[in-house]
Amino acid sequence: MTDQYMLMYKVVMATTATRTREKAVQMFHALSDDTRLRLIEKLKEGEQCVCDLTESFKTGQSRLSFHLRVLKEAGLVVDRPEGRWIYYSLNQDAIRELEELVAWLKESGHKGSGSQSCCP
Repeated sequence: MTDQYMLMYKVVMATTATRTREKAVQMFHALSDDTRLRLIEKLKEGEQCVCDLTESFKTGQSRLSFHLRVLKEAGLVVDRPEGRWIYYSLNQDAIRELEELVAWLKESGHKGSGSQSCCP
């Protein structure tokens, strides 16, 4: 490999790592709220109309829409408009991505020198 190719490779890898980290932060932030976790749990049952979610959660649509927007921006849910209603469902690709991220975190904890510490 040429030096120029190696430099380009390192830049691409660093950029990819940064994007992955940013995506992880966004996903974990979205999952850090009880209401949003309950929404994820409810969406496990399948696609849900926002009107049904509002009824199920006994809350205002604007409050629920805020939480759904956070989940959507994190890529965890997708929406589908139909008439005047919006239907939400889990983004299975994002759920798999989240599983891979957690697996990577678990795996990285097993690497290295075990219980050795760099500090006396």
